[in-house]
Amino acid sequence: MNVTLGEIGEELVPELKNLQSKFLIAGGAGAAVCAIGLVMNPAQFVRSFLPAYMWVLSITLGSLGLAMVHQVSGGAWGVVIRRILGAATRTLPLLTILFIPIALGLRALYPWADAARVAGDPVLQWKQPYLNVTFFLVRAAIYFIVWNGVAYLLNKWSVEQDATGDPLIPRKMQVLSAGGLLAYGLTITFAAFDWLMSLEPHWFSTMYGVLVMGGQALTAIAFSIFVLAWLVRRAPFNALITANHFHDLGNLMMGFTMLWTYFAFSQYLIIWAANIPEETEWYLHRTAHGWQYIALAIVVFHFAVPFLVLLHRAIKRNPAMVSKVAAVILVMRFMDLYWLSAPAFGHGGEPHVHWLDVALPLSLAAIWLAYFVYQLRGRALLPLYDPEFTEALKHVRVA
Repeated sequence: MNVTLGEIGEELVPELKNLQSKFLIAGGAGAAVCAIGLVMNPAQFVRSFLPAYMWVLSITLGSLGLAMVHQVSGGAWGVVIRRILGAATRTLPLLTILFIPIALGLRALYPWADAARVAGDPVLQWKQPYLNVTFFLVRAAIYFIVWNGVAYLLNKWSVEQDATGDPLIPRKMQVLSAGGLLAYGLTITFAAFDWLMSLEPHWFSTMYGVLVMGGQALTAIAFSIFVLAWLVRRAPFNALITANHFHDLGNLMMGFTMLWTYFAFSQYLIIWAANIPEETEWYLHRTAHGWQYIALAIVVFHFAVPFLVLLHRAIKRNPAMVSKVAAVILVMRFMDLYWLSAPAFGHGGEPHVHWLDVALPLSLAAIWLAYFVYQLRGRALLPLYDPEFTEALKHVRVA
């Protein structure tokens, strides 16, 4: 099939505008309902907000990481999802603003932010030079400056590449991405320590940062596959994107599933083998009193089922099937983040699912998706001047 570069560069999917409106309406309605929960129970609101926020942030930062990996490593695998990754990274300004509820609700989230609890706890006093409100907010500002700065430059140069086809731009993006990946690794590690691990400041794990990082990569590739499967049902993507592309992306999703599982199991094995009470207590809270059922669901549906299903080549080459696996992984990514954070507020008791635990992730996801679709509509849906563009679409006759 002949496809012209002009066709590829235009906004080819008019349904995106309608989809954006639906997400915006759903997000606005959900936000109004959640505002009632904020008034009724501010502490519960921010506690439900944290895993929901980390969930959508995982898509954004995971996309930034994958985009930089593609710039450094090259390869045709990233070309077909490059615009999806780029649109996701351009939602960072929104997520920067949405961090405000967490910044304002620190006392409801973190024991170290409560002066009375710090005064009676020698461990918190010892960690206070690092775990204090001022330094926490300074670090958060640094994280967002780094993430927004890298994303801005990559997207800026991508626009210039589309407009001019300058062959020097890919090299600039490659150099930035090499340093950006180092900055990404450091900032994500410290952000994971600050925003999630310090919910229970007596416990620590040196693997926690890479565990969160691996989860972000898995979230991003699953989201990209889901969006691409939606696009491929529409012309001209049904002629441009083939089973080979989904096979490659499905292999990546299986690989990141195994990587996340390796990190999660390694952390569990090391802590359990050491058998230090201060460390094992964190897992004991999450494998008893009803939390063990959520843990079992994560083991089964976050790893075992996706891994076994993705072993089948035919499933990875089928957009409808592989997108269903991606959808399951996206849901389980939220469940994992919920399992990491929610037990910190239950004092070892059984799970108590508040209605905000459901309403907030749905509302936040709808708002984020509306902005994501807006960003996706704003540019060509395929990078015409990417050095790997011809290789990625070599089965298509491009005029």
